[in-house]
Amino acid sequence: MRGTELIGHRGASYEAPENTLASFRLAWEEEADGVEGDFRLTRDGEIVCLHDPTTRRTAGVRLVVADATLTQLRELDVGAWKGKAWLGEPIPTLREVIATVPPGKRLFIELKSGPEIILPLAAILAEPGIGPERVTILSFDAEVVAEARKLLPEVKALWITGYTRDWRCGGWSPPLGEVLRTLERTGASGLASQARRFIDATFVRALRDAGMEFHVWTVDAPRSAARFIALGANSVTTNRPGWLNNRLNAGS
Repeated sequence: MRGTELIGHRGASYEAPENTLASFRLAWEEEADGVEGDFRLTRDGEIVCLHDPTTRRTAGVRLVVADATLTQLRELDVGAWKGKAWLGEPIPTLREVIATVPPGKRLFIELKSGPEIILPLAAILAEPGIGPERVTILSFDAEVVAEARKLLPEVKALWITGYTRDWRCGGWSPPLGEVLRTLERTGASGLASQARRFIDATFVRALRDAGMEFHVWTVDAPRSAARFIALGANSVTTNRPGWLNNRLNAGS
């Protein structure tokens, strides 16, 4: 039995408009183990699901999320860009996303705002709807991870990193040592790592020896997913949870 969870990236975003209730519901229909969404704080203190700092890419109208109210944002259509089948999809709130999560499934909450989002998040997670054991917080911002661990110690929080080529030494930045120091400094529960070919058993063993979880994003190729599963990843995030699961089960 595979121990690695398959997590729908912004839902089932290959097929449906990302970060919408339609996308999350499709991921559940495709039997994803969990979903990942991006969340931002509005001007009036609401938490909404949107990747970009503005609405231009997915709504065709430019509003800065941090400067807009929930009412203003809810007037926008973030489904039409994906096709006529998705017309009228609004920007969902975190509460609405939580309401879609079936029993036993998991929600990965990637925070795109700064540490100021943690207190409103804590208030929502204290409400009935989903237990802390089924929630994981993620952020590229190490200070957000540290604040989440301080104010929500019962909720796992992962530091996210990508990598760039360091041509001076021929390696990748950040190097493993820096990754481990950041995880320790923030009190993170683990690493959400960009899926790169240089990540090997030595890399994963160092994380495990430090008591860290190991998650990877964003993987749509079955061969790559199978390699990270073999390395013992806790989860693999994918745009195509149903399709990838079928391919992995078929051994292709």
